[in-house]
Amino acid sequence: MTEATWEKTAISAQRFSGRRRAARRLHFLLAGLLILVASVWLIISGTASGARYFISVDELVSNPQWSGVTVRVSGAVLGPSITWDPDSLTIAFTMAAIPARFDDLATALHDAVSDPSVTRLEVVVPDQPKPDLLQHEAQAILTGRLGADGVFTASELLLKCPSRFEEAVPDPAIAGHPDL
Repeated sequence: MTEATWEKTAISAQRFSGRRRAARRLHFLLAGLLILVASVWLIISGTASGARYFISVDELVSNPQWSGVTVRVSGAVLGPSITWDPDSLTIAFTMAAIPARFDDLATALHDAVSDPSVTRLEVVVPDQPKPDLLQHEAQAILTGRLGADGVFTASELLLKCPSRFEEAVPDPAIAGHPDL
């Protein structure tokens, strides 16, 4: 019997190797393009959703599109309205709208709670111990949903109290003394 052998010729081996290289290049380019598109999409979507940290009380109350949607809202706490139930760990208070533009946060918070014509919002924060910073004229930043009844139910409560974080002014006697 005769034996049949098959040998690759040099030309067919080069063609096969060239096709393999072209396929690898194509895969590399497609993977790079996919990574580039994913990166651009993440940058654009992150920028669009994080463009605003929170909305104002005025925007929340006046625009029905926000009803039932999870949002972050900011306002000034009205101190006399604060109630806390230690049994159910529920905090309730009223929040006043802060103006969009202001020079001094402490003054803006004071003006917001002092003006009875400013938009107000009832807030309920369930399952939350009472924070020390929850006081009159504190800035509250809440994450939650506005219900059909007009009450904002918050799942997260952040507080800023500008009077507590005022910059300390050095004592004039010490400031002028180079040795101290």
